[in-house]
Amino acid sequence: MQTIDNNLLHPQVVLDPYSYYEVVRQNDPIYWNAQWDGWIFTSYEDVRNGFQDLRLSSERVRPSKGMGSEKKQEMSSTYAILSNWLVFNDPPKHTRLRMLMMKAFTPKAITKLLPNIEETANYLINEIRTKPEGNILQSYASILPIMVISDLLGVPKEDRNLIKKWSDDLMLLVFGAADVENRHEVAKQSMDEMVDYLKKIIQDRRVNPKDDLISALVQASEDQDQLTDDEVISTCTLLVFGGHETTTNLIANGLLAFHNNRDQLELLKEKPELINTAVDEILRYDGPSKAMVRVAKEDVVIRDKHIKTGDKILLVQASANRDPNAFERPNQFDITRNPNHHLGFGRGIHYCLGAPLAVQEGRIALAKFIEAFPNYQVLDEKVEWQPTFVNRGLKHLNVKLY
Repeated sequence: MQTIDNNLLHPQVVLDPYSYYEVVRQNDPIYWNAQWDGWIFTSYEDVRNGFQDLRLSSERVRPSKGMGSEKKQEMSSTYAILSNWLVFNDPPKHTRLRMLMMKAFTPKAITKLLPNIEETANYLINEIRTKPEGNILQSYASILPIMVISDLLGVPKEDRNLIKKWSDDLMLLVFGAADVENRHEVAKQSMDEMVDYLKKIIQDRRVNPKDDLISALVQASEDQDQLTDDEVISTCTLLVFGGHETTTNLIANGLLAFHNNRDQLELLKEKPELINTAVDEILRYDGPSKAMVRVAKEDVVIRDKHIKTGDKILLVQASANRDPNAFERPNQFDITRNPNHHLGFGRGIHYCLGAPLAVQEGRIALAKFIEAFPNYQVLDEKVEWQPTFVNRGLKHLNVKLY
């Protein structure tokens, strides 16, 4: 561990962040990482408090330090869209955007989607029944969420593959995929294409509203305030990205966790009603969000650490959710764990707006898959994870279906 203490993307840390952060948490729960050029928070208490500390800003959309002026100009339109994402804003702008988004993203809208999620899961399972072996990350875990979010937004079925491609490409920039050299160019092209596509739909919905989320966003108002077209576009790109990538990883990580903990798989088959607590435990044990970034708005002293204005901070949920001071047997996958106060969706004003939808998708997708293939086996001798700072996602998940 001494040789990799500053490299958060060392292959061993990408493979097993939990062992790495356990050592960090025990030795120095808040420490300066020179290679990442920021502070790392690893204890449950510090990460939870960090999410709720308004001195730590979410406004972190900015070009990297090494990016030249020409590249910054080239990427300016992409950063303009990202800067309107709810997750990258503080109050009062965050308060306004969230209030208007909640007018459209209602519990009723999510409840209405449940039959569609079940129907989609059944359809995909019937498709993969014909292939006894395959990469279910590609054929199931990543397809179901994009179909659901496309239906929610009102995107035509024939355009789902476009939506998925744009989301996958955007991930390279938002999650900082270190192994893709041209990630800025790829992300920009897909963002430009998605913006042009969404502009046409939004213009149509202003004249011909339908029963979909884009229409609801266009019509959402609060005290005579409405989202601008640019804000609707940014919100849609956020929902496409957040509604696809994280839910994909929730499903895939969950299936891997059950494969590696057969006693818990058997317990779920015996007691299917445990699926709700099982999803919470997946979010704690090996959830899709490994960490979130904040930036200090002012000089702050936390624990005896002097954090300066502008310093980056990494709130490591993967470490907090395995902290023995917060959870008994933290390294044990236990689907009966209840209550489960994991930090998988964050805390405070930035608690994930899409959490209820993600939980329902995860619950249905996992339950349907395990019911259809109760004895599935993961074929990858050594799984490969995406080498990023903030998300926990597999590159593939090859299985044999039984």
